[in-house]
Amino acid sequence: MDTDFSPALRQRLDDGLAALGLDRALAAPLLDYLTLLLRWNRTYNLTAIRDPDEMVTRHLLDSLAMHPYVQPGALADLGTGPGLPGIPLAIACPGLRVTLVESNGKKARFLREAVRQLGLGQRARVAECRAEALDEPGAYAQVTARALDTLAGILEVGGHLLAPQGRLLAMKGVHPAAEIAALPPGWAALAVHPLTVPGLDAERHLVEVGRAA
Repeated sequence: MDTDFSPALRQRLDDGLAALGLDRALAAPLLDYLTLLLRWNRTYNLTAIRDPDEMVTRHLLDSLAMHPYVQPGALADLGTGPGLPGIPLAIACPGLRVTLVESNGKKARFLREAVRQLGLGQRARVAECRAEALDEPGAYAQVTARALDTLAGILEVGGHLLAPQGRLLAMKGVHPAAEIAALPPGWAALAVHPLTVPGLDAERHLVEVGRAA
């Protein structure tokens, strides 16, 4: 599976992986994923970002910036869309088992095809449903969401999926102080990690939320 990506794009991805402390060998499967996404996006409009160079930064590297805080085990990616951040994380983190939760039919079809073609069957599976309808209470050590809702909204639809000591890993732009203050009773922000996305001149934060002691 290969697309005529420019040398500059490939170098940007290589440099970005190195800056994130990841193996540059991950570039090949990540570009295979990008090839599929570009191909399907022409017909199914899976993402508003259509420029491959912008996808490297805003999809691949942005998703992978959270990898230091992801632990091996089961992770549910809520409202994953075309597989972000779940598929890049599944590619980069061999000990991770990702459930890609997506209710949109065309996006779920793309996800199943991507899992098949990328050989991620042991690392990822697709749940075609809304997060609140996923009947797997307490099954996940980690839940993530990239652009789904406020922290309280994410917990409302997906909090039931977390194991007792589980953590929500919510990707945000600027520091979400107001969202943290509005967390529902029984939940607390455990940490807020500033993230640096190579090539992106914008704030990114990862908020870890868990059950209050």
